[in-house]
Amino acid sequence: MSTRYGTPFRIGTTSYIYPDDILPNARRLCGRVDDIELVLFEVPDAGNIPGSALVRELASLARDHALTYTPHLPLDINLGSVDAVVRDSSIDIAARLIERLAPLDPPAFVLHIPGPGNSCAGILDWQLRAGDSVGRLLRRVGIAPNRIAVENLDFPFHLLGGIIADHALSACIDVGHLFIGGLDVSAHLDSYLGVARVMHLHGVRDGRDHISLRHLDPAFTAWLMKRLCDAGYGGVLTLEVFGETDFEESLAALREALPG
Repeated sequence: MSTRYGTPFRIGTTSYIYPDDILPNARRLCGRVDDIELVLFEVPDAGNIPGSALVRELASLARDHALTYTPHLPLDINLGSVDAVVRDSSIDIAARLIERLAPLDPPAFVLHIPGPGNSCAGILDWQLRAGDSVGRLLRRVGIAPNRIAVENLDFPFHLLGGIIADHALSACIDVGHLFIGGLDVSAHLDSYLGVARVMHLHGVRDGRDHISLRHLDPAFTAWLMKRLCDAGYGGVLTLEVFGETDFEESLAALREALPG
C-alpha cells in the first residue's frame, strides 16, 4: 500500500490531536496521515471504547482515505499482575477490544505489559504469569500473534524477549521511552526492528516526553528516518503527541528529516 509521504512505513499520529472525540479527530486527520493510533481508555465513570456504529464509521473513513488504525489497548491492562483477578480482567478487556475493533483490520494492537517492579527475585514468576496470560489471550481472540505489538516501557525490554519470541508477538518501539531511560536507540533497533510493527516517535525535554519533535536533534531524526528507510521497515511510525501545535511541528520536522 502506498503512503502519503513516499516512505516504506505508514506515518500516523494519535486520535487526540484536536480537543474532541475519536471520530472528529479521524475526520480531520484522514487526509494528512496514513494511520491513526486509537488511544483507548475505560474507567468507571468515563471511557472512549468505540461501539459498533462508530467502528462502522471509522471503517468507512479508512476505505475512502486509504487509512489504517492502530489501537493502543488501555494502560491499566496488566497481564503479569500477581493478582489473578487483575490478570483475568485484563485478558477480558483486551479480548473484548480486539474483537470489537477487528472490522478495522488494524496493523497491530499496541500492548503494555507492566514490569516486575523492584524485586529481582520475582522476575521469573512475573515472566511466567505474563506469558501464560498472553497465551490465554491469543487462544481466545484467534488473531495472528504478531498483530499484538508489545511496547518498551521503563524496564529492560529484554525481560520480555522470551515472551515475544515464544508467542511470535511483534514489538512496538517507543523511541521517546528509550531516550527517557538513557538507552542506546541504535542497539535497540538492532535487536527489535526486525520484529517491530509499530514505532512511536515524540520529543523529549527535561524528562518530559510526548511533545513536539522540534525538541529532538534534527540530525538524530534524519538518522532514524534513513535507518528505517534503508531497512525497508514497513510498519507504522506514530507521531505520539497530543495537541495540534505539537502535531504540526512534529510533522514538519519529520518531513525535513525524510531522505531525498
